[in-house]
Amino acid sequence: MVPKSLLLVCLIAIGVSSVLADVSHIAPPQQQLEDPVTDVCLSCICEASSGCDASLRCSGDVCGMFAITWAYWADAGKPVQQGDSPDSQNAYANCVNEPYCAARTVQGYMRKFGQDCNGDGRIDCFDHAIVHKLGGYNCKNTVPIVYQSKIDECIQRKANEYSAARQ
Repeated sequence: MVPKSLLLVCLIAIGVSSVLADVSHIAPPQQQLEDPVTDVCLSCICEASSGCDASLRCSGDVCGMFAITWAYWADAGKPVQQGDSPDSQNAYANCVNEPYCAARTVQGYMRKFGQDCNGDGRIDCFDHAIVHKLGGYNCKNTVPIVYQSKIDECIQRKANEYSAARQ
């Protein structure tokens, strides 16, 4: 007879491993060098942040579909849209409210702060999502369960779609 505690640990391990699908491999090799976050991972961060609602503008201290703050944008290197200056009054809002500039902002932030937040020995989409939500100095803290669930579900769905497409 198997002790209940061992059975529980095994069931938890099986459940966790089924959720921990990695999508970091779903990117062209050149993109992996230039941009730390894959397009697939960006889409999951976007979904978890706002449902990827491109119509969102600024609300409180966050703007756009990635829910980016001014400090996050500044830490990312103050990317701007073509023709704009990082010092212009509207540069932050103009960038983070536009999907491609917002994605470049996330990439810049991860180039600076990307790290292994969950201690599994690698930097992957889970880590990028945690850094995005909690910031570069707080990623070892507890992630809000709703956000983590959205990330987990999205990554699992994308991994399943990728596997199905390869068959």
